[in-house]
Amino acid sequence: MDRAVATGATPPIFDWLLTTFSFQGISDQVARAYLAKHGSATWSSISAGLRKTPSCPKLRIYWTFEGCRYDKASCTCSEPDHISGCPLPIPRLRNGRLNQTAYSLFLFTRDLADGDLVGWIDLQLRTVPDGSNAEAETARQEALIGPLRNVYGVSDKVLTMALSVLLIGARQHRPMWFQTGAGMIAIDTLVHNFLYRTGIVHDCGKPHPYGSECYHVGGCAGIIRAIANRTDARTFNPKFPANFPRFVQHAIWRFCAADGLDMCNGNRIDDSKTCQISYCYLHQKCQRKPLKLSKNQ
Repeated sequence: MDRAVATGATPPIFDWLLTTFSFQGISDQVARAYLAKHGSATWSSISAGLRKTPSCPKLRIYWTFEGCRYDKASCTCSEPDHISGCPLPIPRLRNGRLNQTAYSLFLFTRDLADGDLVGWIDLQLRTVPDGSNAEAETARQEALIGPLRNVYGVSDKVLTMALSVLLIGARQHRPMWFQTGAGMIAIDTLVHNFLYRTGIVHDCGKPHPYGSECYHVGGCAGIIRAIANRTDARTFNPKFPANFPRFVQHAIWRFCAADGLDMCNGNRIDDSKTCQISYCYLHQKCQRKPLKLSKNQ
């Protein structure tokens, strides 16, 4: 991927993004197994399908794609008269939403980014004034995520996670990419629940349900940024920047995730009770707050 960014090669970056998007809404293990068996859509396969000029009006340009509504199980869509010659259902993706995501992202890249993802990211970041404070970091993130938010089937969380990896990996060639990716924070349920169970959100922020409030004042994202401000990430790796919010967020995720240390998650903890994992590294400091009240309370 580093070479693709250095040479401005869109196809491998596009293919990597699509593969990354395939991991949403399901366990990583299941997603990997499905991709290994069936593969993913690619820039070259979608491009070849569209070169045949399919009759469906949804596939003409990015702005007409809205409302495709392809469903894999029933093999139906909003333009049934055209589905027999439509290339969109051809990739054997896990569900119809991913097929729509693949074509929506392709049309976005072709029509809005002129087929050049690297150039588009460079241009979007140049629209934001230089700065290293939280406001500048947020503005750069929004310059990228804002337009991509309209690509079908991808959430802010998925976009943030994928883009942060891509941007951080380009440190050698594009320092501004790295700076932007290092400040990106993606709050998922594992991170939110960790901050709640440990009592951190009660002591350092404002208790809230998982969702958009995680990014509001007193929410999870602000807490992680505050922790990053007080943590010199160079003590873990001298090549890291001192302030590395994405590293803090990812460390929490790794501590909780089944594919990581598998410690603080719903598979190991009864959400209606306090955590009973006495061998946890944080057991003595954790407030062990239950996520849900038991039926007897």
